[in-house]
Amino acid sequence: MPQANENDTTNKSMMNHHLIMNKHPIQINDTTLRDGEQAAGVAFNVEEKIAIATFLDAIGVPELEIGVPAMGLEEAESIRIIASLGLNAKLLGWNRANLSDIKASIDCGLERVHISIPVSEIQIAAKFGGQRQVILDRLRDAINFACDHGLAVSVGGEDSSRADESFLLDVAFFAQEWGAFRFRFCDTVGILDPLTTFSKVRSLVHHLFIPIEMHTHNDFGLAMANSLAGIEAGALSVNTTVNGIGERAGNAALEEIVMALKCIYNIQTGIDTKKLLELSRLVAKAANWPVPPWKAIVGENTFAHESGIHAHGVLKNPSTYEPFAPEDVGWERRLVLGKHSGRHLVLSVLQEHGITLSQPQIQSVLDAVKHQSVQFKRSLTVEELLNLVPQG
Repeated sequence: MPQANENDTTNKSMMNHHLIMNKHPIQINDTTLRDGEQAAGVAFNVEEKIAIATFLDAIGVPELEIGVPAMGLEEAESIRIIASLGLNAKLLGWNRANLSDIKASIDCGLERVHISIPVSEIQIAAKFGGQRQVILDRLRDAINFACDHGLAVSVGGEDSSRADESFLLDVAFFAQEWGAFRFRFCDTVGILDPLTTFSKVRSLVHHLFIPIEMHTHNDFGLAMANSLAGIEAGALSVNTTVNGIGERAGNAALEEIVMALKCIYNIQTGIDTKKLLELSRLVAKAANWPVPPWKAIVGENTFAHESGIHAHGVLKNPSTYEPFAPEDVGWERRLVLGKHSGRHLVLSVLQEHGITLSQPQIQSVLDAVKHQSVQFKRSLTVEELLNLVPQG
């Protein structure tokens, strides 16, 4: 393994920590059109891929991984069209460490390629008969070929989270030495926790001079947490997908990462967050899968308040039960009439419609709201509430 000067690596680690602590911008590399589309049952047509890429670019996502050029003619055609649009975002094609894959990316007009190579023993055994040297030779040849053709090269360690850490560092070092501009740390089957992620990524950041990118999966619901842990450790780029779509349980969600960076870390990504809901709906429609109502940031219940205590608090001061304003992501606040509603919400809605009732009447209406919401298995509309008001 190439040896790094201890002072240099220490300084590099300190510099990355300093950048994070001083709110250095984090590069978002959205892979909705590659790993997102690999979700079972999802298949974007060419028009949908163009629409998604264009929208992502319009709201300021700086880098897009737009597909697998070697996958077939239709995939290559969509990549070729997107590459010809003149988008501001930097575009990546995903490749195996095969010269034929790189040639396919070149034929699509791409100037940047991502080369993925397995690094865990289980993946190496399954795909290369356990021969580590073959992997390194293939990676070297692929990087050299890409660089010789003027391409910028990102390298990803597939299954980094289960790799022997010494070998993982070897692969990352060689990738750096052969000309890669970034190394992607992949938690391919989503088995890490944030503390372990931090430790593994910090080791890479400590030893490398090229940036580390996080690529996490959500098999245990930890994709976003692990991505943020990697950023805390010094990673400067993160893979995301809109709505968190992706293989199996999905990937780290673009909207969650962007808003967490903005609101928790005070790191601005340059992305127009007011368009996140519209983007979510665009991708959900193209994927033909609805967004769960309790999905963070873009789910329908994100700014819906039914509980009496919560609704009362929000009526007085929205920040009592909202971490940020709904307008920040394109939503509007909703106060919902249902089983858990309280007097203050019912009274507020009635007053908005010029209706004044006695306290016993308000209680009677509230009891009826609770009863009907249980019967209907949903919240009530304002019209249904008004129909419960005693006449005369």
